[in-house]
Amino acid sequence: MSNSPEQSPLGKNSAYRTDYAPELLFPIARQGKRDELGLSGTLPFFGVDIWNAYELSWLNLRGKPQVAVARIAVPADSPNIIESKSFKLYLNSFNQTRLGDPDALRERLQRDLSAAAGSTVHVTLTLQEDFGKLKMGELDGVLLDRLDVEIDDYSPQPSILKANFDENPVEETFVSHLLKSNCLVTGQPDWGSVQIDYAGPQIDQESLLKYLIGFREHNEFHEQCVERIFTDILRECRPQHLTVYARYTRRGGLDINPWRSNFTRAGQPSNLRNARQ
Repeated sequence: MSNSPEQSPLGKNSAYRTDYAPELLFPIARQGKRDELGLSGTLPFFGVDIWNAYELSWLNLRGKPQVAVARIAVPADSPNIIESKSFKLYLNSFNQTRLGDPDALRERLQRDLSAAAGSTVHVTLTLQEDFGKLKMGELDGVLLDRLDVEIDDYSPQPSILKANFDENPVEETFVSHLLKSNCLVTGQPDWGSVQIDYAGPQIDQESLLKYLIGFREHNEFHEQCVERIFTDILRECRPQHLTVYARYTRRGGLDINPWRSNFTRAGQPSNLRNARQ
């Protein structure tokens, strides 16, 4: 039996374990929400969910605290997402756990997270001496937020998306920092920036911005919102190539950055931390 979001630790009082406890991880099957989007069989995209963990600490064998920043890459074709509060509780369980070296931590993280996701998860650690190498940057593209649009609906309305099917195809990249959705269980706000890169019939910018703002009162997890955006644009605007990348602000020391694409030229996404992250 698969887990449902309502069974997760979200919105519930939780004991914060400081001893290693991989059983705290709470996987949720991706397919339920994909069924809502009509996605079955071969997916129309590939991609990755990039998690950054900024509150990661453990003890060395002498009991001295160690710290690192972790990058966790969960493939989009994994059967499960990992519920974010359970992820945080799991990371906290290392706080008083003694490990021989950072590689032992990385291997344990990779093993446990892969088991929860149902597919191989890749973990990279940036240690304290390398913190200065971590960079910041913003998503590139034409800023949709410059448009003075009137909004009266704050739920996703894919039918408002428009594209010019009578002209030659174009290649464009758009960015908006006005993405806001809400946690599927608690309703707490999730803030993000989104980049849309496509080649095909020219997408009407005003309709795209209004569509994105329409997530403002929508309740779904980060990964599900990005897949909904991708699927709606692909269906309504019919681009030949499409990439959707969202970078959400952190909560509990974790940020989640889903990336979905249908063309290999897009390459892997940058993991530059945005100003709001």
